[in-house]
Amino acid sequence: MVNNITAERLAGKIDADEQFTLIDVRPEDSFEAWHVRDAENVSYDPDEGLSEDQLNEVDTLVDGRPVVAICGKGLTSTPFAFELDEHGYDDISVVTGGMEEWSKLYEVVPIETSSDDLVVRQVQRRAKGCLGYVVGSKEVGEAVVVDATRQTDQFKVAAQDAGLSIARVLDTHVHADHISGSPTLADEVGVPYHLGDEVGVPYHLGDAARERGVEYEYDPLPDGDVIEVGDVEIEALHTPGHTSEMMNYLVDGELLLTGDTLFVDSVGRTELQFGEDDASRGAELLYDSLHETILNLPDDTTILPGHLTVTSDGRYENGSPGEPLEARLGDLRDELDFLGLDREAFVERLTEDTPEKPPNYETVIAINTGKETVEDESEATELELGPNNCAA
Repeated sequence: MVNNITAERLAGKIDADEQFTLIDVRPEDSFEAWHVRDAENVSYDPDEGLSEDQLNEVDTLVDGRPVVAICGKGLTSTPFAFELDEHGYDDISVVTGGMEEWSKLYEVVPIETSSDDLVVRQVQRRAKGCLGYVVGSKEVGEAVVVDATRQTDQFKVAAQDAGLSIARVLDTHVHADHISGSPTLADEVGVPYHLGDEVGVPYHLGDAARERGVEYEYDPLPDGDVIEVGDVEIEALHTPGHTSEMMNYLVDGELLLTGDTLFVDSVGRTELQFGEDDASRGAELLYDSLHETILNLPDDTTILPGHLTVTSDGRYENGSPGEPLEARLGDLRDELDFLGLDREAFVERLTEDTPEKPPNYETVIAINTGKETVEDESEATELELGPNNCAA
């Protein structure tokens, strides 16, 4: 019998260590580039069907366990599942929407703070490793959202569940790995984000975003500006390096939302905006941002990054889905080797061996600066497929 399960149900089965065999039927190159943790690859063409060798391979992989089939959109895994059913397999499930739906799976995680008034929720996009935030005040019942993704309902629900309404929307920078949902979210919550429109929901980018040629309307945040939500203060800190307009947001002096400046296991790469030939300039800017701004903060500052590293086989390199992804600045100062390098060694390290670039990053940047538009949901999803690659 063939059943359908959601991506959320698949995640639950994985997290609960249920015994089953997950078979990804996409072509080998697509599978190797990005897949769900512990999946096995059996490339399947519905027009050709399963060969005898493939059936033997499936028999070996399954070994009597239930089967879950997944593909890109659920179109190929379905005939694969029915063919297995015809060959006597009696416990088969197909992931509805396939890897597209897997890429949109989220967990919302509370972040502990020292204040009874301050509310922080980390919104984790599981498959890509994107991290967004809802930061608010219980007393006034309002929040700001930082680094919203296209699935804006996730942020609205996270705020609502915390008893907060969204008053402002911020981005740390022009993203290269995913399409920002911040302008859309600002529009959905109230009225379009016009400068000085007191009844709307302003959308903020760093003041230096003008240098990136951002063509949509936004409210620029200069270095040192403070946004107040009740008694909660959010200070904008210009931290160029990963990009020229990068902003970090210091919340009540205890939490630092670092975007792609500092991660829990690395620092931001610099050549996506500056290019291979000028990546050293970005690396120098990043070194200064780290040593003149971030590392001047107290050791007990909690670092809340904009991404975490998700490997091509779907594993979190540091942390687990549904748990807070954070680090104490003092611990990073002691343990992260990037932060112990002198300026020359740091620049050399960042520029000598750059990692693989995020897929479609130039198109994603063009969309996030308003120079291009995305036609439909399917196209947007295709542009974002795969884990982020924003760390050095």
